[in-house]
Amino acid sequence: MILVRHGQSLFNLHFTQTRVDPGIEDPELTDLGRAQALSAARALEGVRLRRVIASPYSRALQTAEVICGHLGLDLSHVEPLVGERAAFACDVGSHPAVLATRFPTVALDHLPPRWWPEMEESEAALAIRCQRFHAAMAEHPERDEVLVVSHWGFIRGLTGLAVTNGTVVRVPRDGAAEVVHIP
Repeated sequence: MILVRHGQSLFNLHFTQTRVDPGIEDPELTDLGRAQALSAARALEGVRLRRVIASPYSRALQTAEVICGHLGLDLSHVEPLVGERAAFACDVGSHPAVLATRFPTVALDHLPPRWWPEMEESEAALAIRCQRFHAAMAEHPERDEVLVVSHWGFIRGLTGLAVTNGTVVRVPRDGAAEVVHIP
């Protein structure tokens, strides 16, 4: 399984500079974020991928669009389990109807109106989400050919790695996760 942290969002841009939550809900990617997504896509050239799963946050969906477009893949599934740990304004998601206008080719009808976690999601709640996803992927027949576009908190909770925007992480079936690309 391959994990990719979404590219830089407007929240990331402001928060990195100030360490203050700028109050941007469900932010989109910056130009740098799009470039990071393309860098991740280039790093994945030649990797056999059959399924792409993305978090429902706009920044993850945009990252998945760039990667899928570059690699000629379809976004297979949008999955709230791989969403961010809710701790900041950016972790307030968008209603599926709003997302459908931004991403008209993506299947979102399975999402409840409020698919994101309550503020502030505890580390224990995040760990449970990560365990649920890990268990589901352990049984998935195409696990080794799955790309998951996710977030800092989820990737950290699943692998123990704190990665920067656009980083690609390989999670082997047996063994420790490893960073394979940093843009």
